[in-house]
Amino acid sequence: MKKYILCFLLSLAATGLSAQTKVGSLISGLSSSSQTEVEPFVPGSTLEGVAYYLPRTAFRITIIAEKTTTKPGDFYKYADRYLRLQNVPTEESVQWSLKSIKMEPYGKPDKNKAFSIKIKSKTVAPLVGLSRDGLLLSINCDAEEDFLPDLPKPEKGPAPENPRSYMTQEIIAAGSTAKMAELCAQEIYDIRDSKNSLIRGEADNTPKDGAQLKLMLDQLDKQAAALESLFSGTTQTDTEVFSLFFDPQEETDHNVLFRFSQKLGVLDYDNLAGEPVVASIKALETIPTAVPSEEVAKKRAKMEHGVYYNVPVRTKIKVTFDGQEYVNMETPMAQFGVVEMLSNTLFDKKTNTQVTFFQTTGGTKDVME
Repeated sequence: MKKYILCFLLSLAATGLSAQTKVGSLISGLSSSSQTEVEPFVPGSTLEGVAYYLPRTAFRITIIAEKTTTKPGDFYKYADRYLRLQNVPTEESVQWSLKSIKMEPYGKPDKNKAFSIKIKSKTVAPLVGLSRDGLLLSINCDAEEDFLPDLPKPEKGPAPENPRSYMTQEIIAAGSTAKMAELCAQEIYDIRDSKNSLIRGEADNTPKDGAQLKLMLDQLDKQAAALESLFSGTTQTDTEVFSLFFDPQEETDHNVLFRFSQKLGVLDYDNLAGEPVVASIKALETIPTAVPSEEVAKKRAKMEHGVYYNVPVRTKIKVTFDGQEYVNMETPMAQFGVVEMLSNTLFDKKTNTQVTFFQTTGGTKDVME
């Protein structure tokens, strides 16, 4: 039975399921003279235990950008002749603008901080909560696994009105582009005249109801704008969403996250067609280095098989582009801190300590006896 239990626990740890592995209840009733042992995990050498990782703090970066597409009208060559419109687009173009950057921290398993809660006879092992990728979430209690929220959805801007829906039969039947442009221009002027007559109250069908009048004026504006787009061109602005992951290794003043171009949009960090979007990361505190002493060494020896956890450091993160600051935040990060241990005496049969850990940093969240 014991052998089956150990194999079952190992299989749970190996699959990385987000389960609360109830080790204590499986082998309760054993002697309380021994204590739970936690040791560095070495693949292939730790045969009886539940392996877990401490996290390093990484980030998902969400980028919101707007893409504006400009297209020339069918009659752009006649814009100045018939409507006195100048500097109209003569070819299709795309313009990008960077709207926002958001950084969301999450815990990423640190392969250099892998440990195993060893299970052996005469051991009262605790209930261990792991995330799906093996991060330590809790001991002797339940803890919910956190997930990054869904990315925002890209949004298409309103499509330009189809001007051909407002062409008269005479315009459609014209034998040349030049004649169609002339007749369209005349139709635009006729619409403007009709609008002015309504505003002045000179039209035969001027409504007495204000709401009805506004409705008629709006419809005339819509027709005129659609036909004018044949000369002035159209623009459509769409909102696009991009995401990437950033795993800082050290403090930095200049880390290129990605590049951005007004013509090409979001680009890889090494694509020199765009300008760099730069992150700076600075630790705001320093954890004092322990001074070696005989007394500390003795205490450390007694805690040799305790539960490892991170002591994170608060950091300042800024992201800038083209002189503008898009991110300015403070957040704790695991990789700039140190690893400490909770004494194994907290988890013997006499003391049923409950501990939860922050998933993004591996630091202790709550410790309750």
